[in-house]
Formats: sequence, structure tokens, C-alpha cells
Amino acid sequence: MKKISIVVPCYNEEAVVNLFYIEIQKYFDPKYKFQLVFVDDGSKDRTLEIIQSLSENDKRIRYVSFSRNFGKEAAMLAGLEAAKKTNSDAVIMIDADLQDPPSLIPEMLTYYEQGYKHIYTKHKTRKGEPFLKTFFAMLFYKIYALLTGNRNLARGARDFCLLDATVVDAFLAVKDYRRFTKGIFTWVGFEKKCIEFDYQHRAAGKTKWSFRKLFRYALLGIRQFSNLYLVLSGIFTVFGSLILIVEIVIGFINGFNWLALRIEVLCLIVILSVYFMMRLLYEIREQGLNRPIYITKESNIVGEDNEETD
Repeated sequence: MKKISIVVPCYNEEAVVNLFYIEIQKYFDPKYKFQLVFVDDGSKDRTLEIIQSLSENDKRIRYVSFSRNFGKEAAMLAGLEAAKKTNSDAVIMIDADLQDPPSLIPEMLTYYEQGYKHIYTKHKTRKGEPFLKTFFAMLFYKIYALLTGNRNLARGARDFCLLDATVVDAFLAVKDYRRFTKGIFTWVGFEKKCIEFDYQHRAAGKTKWSFRKLFRYALLGIRQFSNLYLVLSGIFTVFGSLILIVEIVIGFINGFNWLALRIEVLCLIVILSVYFMMRLLYEIREQGLNRPIYITKESNIVGEDNEETD
């Protein structure tokens, strides 16, 4: 019997954890052995307490709790590492807020049995989302494709997906400190299948993704898979050079001394270029420090050989 781990990142989700638990069980196919892996990303509410209570009554539930909030990327990584540790044949990642319908799990498993290694989901349209979020999402995908040359990142793709164990191994082999999960999944390859569904609202609680967090996440994705800093330095250099040429021509014609302005423009170009290079060096240093991506406060994850009999 194949083992399927369902990884559920959680951050301050006390309002929805029980609802999620009740709903997800409706789609447990008896042909598979299911395991729920909740990853508490340093929640400040009763999320961990509720998960622990559920785990006491259901031995299929495993959990990892962080020492603080490390972010969703770290939570997904921890969940995949837990699934690998317990020798899962496949992993389903899904948010606890029920914006991703668990009713798609049977369809995912059907495609999985057909040989697809990565079954991902996306919205049919972005209808129902705030206009600004939709606009900036569209802008992000265009800029990402332009700067990275990668047009395979599916627009509107969710984190809700099924991954074969081989994809999980490939994902975990990527040691990026700052992780852009969607980009990594595209980069590692493997046979993919897309399932589309309509936008759904949260079952309860509030989103933890502010516009600022989404913007920083978008920048992370572009930085991790492009030479953004070099491109920006090049753009400013070319732009500054054109300005200088125009100023020299105008100054020659009008007999006006533009020397001071030319020096200011050149200084600005140098300062910006140095800043971009320093940012790049900082990120290289951060990667080289080899700090853990997350720190576990407590967990009931054990290896396959030590698991209790359900």
C-alpha cells in the first residue's frame, strides 16, 4: 500500500484547523495509507495546541513546530523533509485555509497512478481576487519570464500539489537558503499535469499575506532565478551614458559647461552599481553562512522503522 503524506503549513490558523481536519478526511482513499503532517510556523495562537490535541486521537497526524515564524517556504521544506523521513511514496501540499479544495485529491491520485510525477493546481481565472493583487501578479509573471527566460512558471499556480518521491528528493537536493518553491519545482523538471479550479475564499480566519510580503516574495523569486542585479547595473550605466552624451552635445552647441552635472550623474551610477553588487555579495554571504532554514521547537516525527502501529 502506497503511503501519501499530506503536508499542511500553518500560521495562526486556530480558526480553521479543525474544519480542515474534518474536510480532508472525506477524500482519504482506502487504497492508500495517509499521513497528515502539520507544520506550525511559530503560531502565536492555539494552532499548535489544537494540532497536538488532534494527534492524540489520530495516530495518522504528525506535526513539526518551529521556534519562531520562519515563513511558509521553510514550513513547506520542513513538511517535505518529514515526508521523506517517514518514507512517503508521494506528498500532497495543501494550505489549511481550505482555499485549495481537498475534493481535488482523488483526481490528483488518478494522474499520479498514470505516471505524472508533479500534479499542480491553478486558478481558472483570478475572478474574486482584489484587483491590485491580480494586476501585480500578472506583472510579476511577465517580469519573471523576461528576466529569467523561464516561461514555464504557470500563472496562477497554487502551492497545492502532489509530488512523487523522486520530485521530493530533487527538491530537497536544492540547498538555496532563500527559497522560491514555485521556481524550484519548475527548475527540477519531471512530468507535470495541471488541474484548474475556481477561486475560493478562506473557510475562516484572515490571510497572512500582506501586499508587502507578496511584493518581497516576488522580488525573491526574480532574484533567485535571474541576474537581476547585473541587469539593473547595466540599465543604469546605459541610461547614464545616454544622458551624458546628450548633455555633451547640448553643452557643445550652447557653450554651456555641464561638467558638474555630468559628475553627479556618474556618481549616481557608481553608487547604484555598488549597492547592487553589495546586495549580491550579501546574499552570497548569507548562503555561505549555512544557517538552518528553520529551527524545530518540538515534533512527533519519527522514522518509518520507529512508527507506532496505527
